[in-house]
Amino acid sequence: MTFDASKYTKIKGFTVPKSFTPAPLTAEAKEWFYGRTILPAAIGYMRFQGLDITVEGAENMPVDGGAMVAVNHTGYFDFVYGGIPAFLNGRRLVRFMAKKEIFDNKIAGPLMRKMKHIEVDRFAGRGAYEEAVRRLRAGALVGIFPEATISRSFEIKELKTGTARLADDAGVPMVPVIMFGSQRVWTKGHKKHLGRVNVPVWIRVGEPIATTGDAAADTKTLQDAMADQLHQLRLDYIDRYGDAPGAYWMPASLGGSAPTLEEANVMDEKLRLERIAKRDAKLIAEGKEPLGDTKLNDAAARGGDGDGGFGDGGGNGRAKGANGSDGTTGDSGAGDSTAGSPER
Repeated sequence: MTFDASKYTKIKGFTVPKSFTPAPLTAEAKEWFYGRTILPAAIGYMRFQGLDITVEGAENMPVDGGAMVAVNHTGYFDFVYGGIPAFLNGRRLVRFMAKKEIFDNKIAGPLMRKMKHIEVDRFAGRGAYEEAVRRLRAGALVGIFPEATISRSFEIKELKTGTARLADDAGVPMVPVIMFGSQRVWTKGHKKHLGRVNVPVWIRVGEPIATTGDAAADTKTLQDAMADQLHQLRLDYIDRYGDAPGAYWMPASLGGSAPTLEEANVMDEKLRLERIAKRDAKLIAEGKEPLGDTKLNDAAARGGDGDGGFGDGGGNGRAKGANGSDGTTGDSGAGDSTAGSPER
């Protein structure tokens, strides 16, 4: 589509359609630390960076009740940008699932806990799964990156089933959130731009998707929706801001120098195996038994994703048994990321 600036306005510094009417403030808006301290500070930082952020479809973010907010993952600040639509619609707050290592950080850890994000232990993910379901049933918005890790290709990677399983167990919808441009600020393998960058980031929220109880089918529905949204958003982004042939942040399919999805998958798998080897070497040095590739071991034992749908061996949710029936929630697994966690 051709962008018509006359049909857009500014709310809280973000470009939104004039047709969008923000919902009344919710109770979450009164949460002093996350809602009234951290988010305003983050918005101030975005303005300092000169980010031109457009948000469409914020009305698709539920005003009350829980939902799994499924965000595509191309940059390290996606967990910040991914919460903007909910903030605009009633000042709702998204609690992201993030890996334990972030919570272990002396500075980030206390902040994450105060914001009530959900800690995911890659070696014992059962607690995180149950906590996410509890939060969703209580009416919270839980954010997750169903691709599990940053997509180096800037295409939608194969989604893990954890998003669909969580949504179905909690009886809430999945809300697809697609963004393009965040990789220009800071992405894997490229220089971070923490100062003035003056780049556009475009966020588009799709309609909520109800689950059916079939995690594989629901995941495919989510994958197709996110892929379709991303395809259109990228075309609109180029039409509005211009093409950038050869740019590192542009997908190969659009003439950029980013790796293809297949090339990126090979790179990610190599890194995953290197991390497993490093972890096992440390365990051996400590006189402990090496865990090996628990992703493969778990998959062979229980079927399904081999990680409960959370990521590359990153903590187990409710898994499918080898015979296709629902299994139990396991708590083994190791890998290089967790679902919903900003990659570090």
